[in-house]
Amino acid sequence: MKLFNLFKGKTELEKLQEKYASLHKKAFEVSKTDRKASDAFYKQAEEIAAQIEKLKTKEQ
Repeated sequence: MKLFNLFKGKTELEKLQEKYASLHKKAFEVSKTDRKASDAFYKQAEEIAAQIEKLKTKEQ
């Protein structure tokens, strides 16, 4: 079964989780030099987290 998942595209949930991780990482890196930009990245990441939660509850 895992072999078939190899050829499947990423699910919406996986895409959102990657985007969330990426934004969180950017926010951390930028926080060292520009706090305002870091806060903006964190805000975007939290919006993505809310979308992830909606998808998770929808799947259950």
